[in-house]
Amino acid sequence: MEKTSLTQLLNVKYPIIMAPMFLVTNTKMMIEAMNSGIAACIPALNYRTDEQFREAIKEIRSNTTSKGLGINLIVNKSNIKVQQQLNTCVELGVDFIITSLGSPKEVIEQCKPKGIKVFCDVINLYMAKKVQDLNADGIIAVNSSAGGHLGKLSATEIINQFKDEITIPVISAGGVGTKAGIAKKIESGFSGVSIGSPFIACEEADISNDYKQACVDYGKEDIVISTKISGSPCTIINTPYVQKVGTKQNWLESILSKNKKLKKWVKMITFLKGMKSAEKAAFSSTYKTVWCAGPSIEYTKEILPTKEIIKRLIT
Repeated sequence: MEKTSLTQLLNVKYPIIMAPMFLVTNTKMMIEAMNSGIAACIPALNYRTDEQFREAIKEIRSNTTSKGLGINLIVNKSNIKVQQQLNTCVELGVDFIITSLGSPKEVIEQCKPKGIKVFCDVINLYMAKKVQDLNADGIIAVNSSAGGHLGKLSATEIINQFKDEITIPVISAGGVGTKAGIAKKIESGFSGVSIGSPFIACEEADISNDYKQACVDYGKEDIVISTKISGSPCTIINTPYVQKVGTKQNWLESILSKNKKLKKWVKMITFLKGMKSAEKAAFSSTYKTVWCAGPSIEYTKEILPTKEIIKRLIT
């Protein structure tokens, strides 16, 4: 498990990326993860200002020796800060970037000359071919067991479709929370895994204890898909509050989302409104909230330090 194309590409010990989680991942988690031999990625949108973003990168750098420092950039039009965020990443020399929800073309063009690796979230072979043609360094293959915004294909379906068409490293994202699960993905042809939900219930996360405890108390059967948070299908824990408010957009949101001219604007509004709801949920102390998580919380049995979660994954 210690030698794959991913470990060589990022110069890390284990083929694991701690996945970027909106409002959950923080500098403390990043530092513990990188010092434990894995790569780690944090959403740029977790920081409200460029100054805060810069300070976070510098703090991580000053407390780690690993080369596994990654940043997640939302590269579609809903993220009005993306150009500034990219400029900061290039200036400060992060190790890799994971792009989501848009074309990675400009990110790749700016990062390649600086030696910054670029991985791209994809959910199917068509998207994988496009980013490979753009000269991406690797692919984050988001499968149907992923937390947050998930794909439609299983990990097995993805690797079977990709094996004869994709030559760059493919990292499996979704459904993994054990050493056996990691080994199975490597054996099937993936270069590594991206793991998010098992880290939600870590001691270092600055979220409510109720959110963490929910990841302990609930399992894979309690994960449902909602379109209320961002306008796109997103996995959440089926708490009593979620059962009360439902998981589908209301009639007006649904009608507007289907209008081609208004669709991108409605999704942007829904995204921004939903993210504020998710932010309130992440820092609330009541179950009357919405908590994002994936089926891999099935393997979360207690709240632990980040390094202990990693130890469980590799030993």
